[in-house]
Parts: sequence; structure tokens; C-alpha cells
Amino acid sequence: MANNSNDIPGLPARRAALRLLDGVLRRGETLEQNETAALRGLPASDAGLARAIAAETLRWLVDFDALIDSATREVLPEDAKPRTVLRLMLAQWLRLDTPPHAVIATALPLLSGGPKRLAHGVFGALTKRGVELPAAPTLPEAVAERWGERAEAIAAGLAEPPPLDLTLRDPAQTAEWAVKLGADSLMPGHLRLSRGQAVHGLEGFEDGAWWVQDLAASLPARLLGDGQGRRALDLCAAPGGKTLQLAAQGWQVTALDISAKRLKLLEENLKRTGLEAEVIAADAFKWEPEAPFDAILIDAPCTATGTARRHPDVLHRIGPRQIEDLSEVQARLIERASGWLTPGGALVYAVCSLESEEGEDQAEKVWLPREPVSAEELPAGLSPTAHGTVRTDPGMLPEHGGLDGFFIARWRNS
Repeated sequence: MANNSNDIPGLPARRAALRLLDGVLRRGETLEQNETAALRGLPASDAGLARAIAAETLRWLVDFDALIDSATREVLPEDAKPRTVLRLMLAQWLRLDTPPHAVIATALPLLSGGPKRLAHGVFGALTKRGVELPAAPTLPEAVAERWGERAEAIAAGLAEPPPLDLTLRDPAQTAEWAVKLGADSLMPGHLRLSRGQAVHGLEGFEDGAWWVQDLAASLPARLLGDGQGRRALDLCAAPGGKTLQLAAQGWQVTALDISAKRLKLLEENLKRTGLEAEVIAADAFKWEPEAPFDAILIDAPCTATGTARRHPDVLHRIGPRQIEDLSEVQARLIERASGWLTPGGALVYAVCSLESEEGEDQAEKVWLPREPVSAEELPAGLSPTAHGTVRTDPGMLPEHGGLDGFFIARWRNS
């Protein structure tokens, strides 16, 4: 009886990784959008392996392609299946420390005939040469051009997946929780653990003592300070990390998002942490508040290129069209929300994007008086820009494990 190739241990995970890569590179989908279909039926261990293979392939794609091209007589087409299979083979060997014989056994069955022989030969030639990756991944040319003088430092920050950051419900307990979890802290209310932790199993999760949130992502809500019972609007609130922060800071929060599905996660986190907020599923361009707000936080929809450490697909599916389309949405949100402030109310705008069109360029259009951010409001090692705004990127705080890329600005309705 002929063996079913699906019976080969590890092959289903590699097949799923190939589907994930096809979703990103052929259809322009995010890894997360493609996961449901690509990982269907896989046990958790295989699903995790498929995600890791796909993510490392995308993180180092330019360098893998250079290695492949160095070992072929003719350049393989960009979308050729043998190229994609070779990419994931190199990711397993050079990034996930899978022995070459195991890579061959679990990846070559994805091909047949001439393409299979080609991939086997190329991979064999590269392993025989003992090739290595550079210290930092090479960025796609268009991405490096957009990120300019910071591109090299950002690339260095993308070399590894990020550590695990937590935001505490009660910043006064930072030292206590740092000891309990064996974590570092870069500012009050923040904890940093090594990556790979099982979040749901950590002490304090069930009790709602903290939630997962990158250090940079926690800065926008911090810039609104203590609420003291005043009203705040978290616009585009899901999945809710900043809503939790504002509620913990004493604000009476209205959390608005167009996605009822994503708001369910926010409501679950409110229940887990014992915090309160009014949750509204509505289109921000149609919804009208009953009364103005003392503070508004716009965590606007964006390209999310600042999250490339954890979502390396953004390196390959974001271009001028997406940046332009989202910039228009952001400008409309700012214009609309700026009219909902009380006299003396504060507006904070934030995007997890490294694109100036979504950050610095948007800030220049706002008619409200800017309220500069001070160094004292930021973690040690970070400073506001000359314009009083905040710009972070994955190349910053490298000695502590880096952080996501954000642009943040604040205005006051005088």
C-alpha cells in the first residue's frame, strides 16, 4: 500500500506554513486573516510551528531569496512554488535550528518531479556551503527607502520576535509583580518577560491584574493622565488595551469601534480585570456623542508597519496605495473627533505605523494647539521629538529588547 504523504510527521505543519505564505505573498492578506483556513484541523503544536515557519520566512525573505538566487543557474520566478518551498526550508534550518535532514524529509514532499529535484539540489548546495544569515534582516528596497535614515536600526530591531510586555491594572504594584513574574520593568505599570510564555498560565491573568500590551502601545493612554471621573472616548477601541488603561487611570470611558466581533474581546477583558467602560459598536463617521468629552484617544486604523517584529507580513504587503487610503481615513477621524472635545479637553492621536504620512504629516494638519510631550512622561531612554511628539521604532531601546513603532501627538482644546 502506498504511503500517504500526509502521514509524514511534521508535513501538515509545513503544508499549512505554505498556505500562510501564499495568503500573504499572493493575495496580500495578513497572517492573522489567513490563519483560520490555513491552520484548520491542526493540533496546537503544529499550528504554532506553522506560524513560526511562516513568520521567520517573511522576516528574512529578502535574504533567503538572495541565497536561493546564488545557487540557481536561472532566477526562479517570484511566485514559483519551488522558491516558496525553499524559503520555508531555509527558515527552518537557519532560523528554527531544524536539522537539514529533517527539513528535507518534511518539506520536499510539498513538491514533485522536476521542481522537487531542483529544490533538493539548491538546498543541498546551500547546506554544503554552510551559508549564514546577516546579523539583521535585509529590508525590501521600497521599505528601506520609506524608512530612510532609521531603516538600518529598525532592521536590527526586527531580527528577533519581541519579548512579552504586560500593562498592570495598578502601577503601584509594579515592583511586587516584577518579583512574582521574574520580569523587568521599564516604567511604572510595565513588565517585560522573555518571549514564548504561555500567557493564560501566568500568575495574575485569571485575576485580571494585567493585560498583554507592548510598551510603546501603552504610551498614548498614559499621556492623558489621571481621569478623576472625567469622560474619555477611546475611538477605534478594539481590542481594548487602551480602554483598560484609561479605565484603570480613573476615566469614565466610552469605547467605540465599528467591529462588534472585536469588541467582544474588549468586553471579556473588562470582565476579567473588573474594569468598567461603556462599549459601543458603531461607525465613527456616523455616530454622534450625546455630550463632549474631556479626553479623546484616537488609536487610528493604520498600516501597522510598526508591528513588524510580531507581524513581519507588513514588510511585504504594505505599499503606497494602502498608506494613502488609510491616511485619508485618519485625517477624517481627527477632523471629526476634534469637534467632540470640551474646552480644555485633550486629544491624543496614535498609530502603530512607521510611515510619516500616517504620523508626522497627519499631525501637521490638526488645527488644535499642540501640547508637547515631556521626557518625564516617557520611559528612560526615549525622548520626544523637537516638535513635542513621540516617535518610537523597533530599533530603539535595543538593550532592553526594543519596542513597536508608534507615532503619538497630543493637543489641548484651549
